Amino acid sequence: MKTFQPKESEVKRSWHLINAEDEILGRLSTKIAGLLMGKGKATYSRHMDSGDFVVVINAEKVAVTGRKASQKVYRTHSGYPSGFKEKSYDMVMEKHPERIIEHAVSGMIPDNRLKKARMLRLKVVAGDQNPYEKEFKKEEKAQVKL
Repeated sequence: MKTFQPKESEVKRSWHLINAEDEILGRLSTKIAGLLMGKGKATYSRHMDSGDFVVVINAEKVAVTGRKASQKVYRTHSGYPSGFKEKSYDMVMEKHPERIIEHAVSGMIPDNRLKKARMLRLKVVAGDQNPYEKEFKKEEKAQVKL
């Protein structure tokens, strides 16, 4: 018996809508990372990108446990002298709440050549409106044809 190796043309991508309201950030991020990598599929292979599209709404309503809301800090460095910057969780949540989920999911996806393509399939939206409603309807029509 030969081991099944999926081809790029055989990958079927579906769309998942996730509501982040009252969800814990870390637990939500692991679910999203699994969907982006395609780990729940029977055709999963580590060297192939077989994941799905994920749309997250209500990013500003995600919850964190403990005192993370007051203590968590996001750090960046430009590589230049005095290029170190720190932003608190509250500041990032106030200006760009979608970046918090993107940063958490990015840390849970393996750092390899597939990471960029996987992160491009993650769509995080602040608010409860889904701007990707057309893609969901296309998928429903495609499923009816099968």
